[in-house]
Amino acid sequence: MQASFLTAVILPLALAIIMLGMGLSLLPEDFLRVTKYPKAVAIGLISQLIFLPIIGFIIAKIVPMEPAIAMGLMIIALCPGGVSSNIITFLAKGDVALSVTLTAFSSLITVFTIPILGNLAYQHFIGKTETAAIGLPIGATILQIFLMTLLPISLGMIFRQILPDIALRLEKVTNRLAVAFLALIILLLIIREWNNLPSFIVQVGLSVVLLNTVSMLVGFYLSKLLKLNSRQQICIAIEVGIQN
Repeated sequence: MQASFLTAVILPLALAIIMLGMGLSLLPEDFLRVTKYPKAVAIGLISQLIFLPIIGFIIAKIVPMEPAIAMGLMIIALCPGGVSSNIITFLAKGDVALSVTLTAFSSLITVFTIPILGNLAYQHFIGKTETAAIGLPIGATILQIFLMTLLPISLGMIFRQILPDIALRLEKVTNRLAVAFLALIILLLIIREWNNLPSFIVQVGLSVVLLNTVSMLVGFYLSKLLKLNSRQQICIAIEVGIQN
């Protein structure tokens, strides 16, 4: 019950507060710049929606693992970045407006790509004798994006427009809160899964490290090769490497 309350209420509330803090650091001009120069959005979406699943598939084929684990790896590779990638981009001084834009677009697009690619991966790794129906609730996904990302960021941006001096002071506080919440989340996950960690590391450690490292390198160097600025490079590397 406590764990359920933590994940259902406390964690989303904490994330929403952090996203509100991000909004305090953003101006409407940041998003206008993203829409004016869509190259970064296109590179980010291609990296996340095309290259990441390919990387996941190659790793699942090369690294020895159980079919169910290979399927799990593919699901990770097919998922959008989520709020966590926005927070890490914020802390790493990346392009937060681009990160939020990529999260919103990829979250909506994957509603349609996950059922198709997920079922293809299921048939490949689990076998044609089994049947699966992998899908995402469109309405719930859109509502989650709105409540946990778009709404708090919009409120933060409005607050900055009305009270800019206070917003800048609060931004420093939310920076510290973001670091503290991330550390707390990681600590709680480690505590909860402490007894299972050794077996988890043996089963999936190598494949997870490879997926994270290779995908971040691909996102970073592709955006660097295509002449994006340093903040955009950081953002795309994180968006591709950090999954929901």
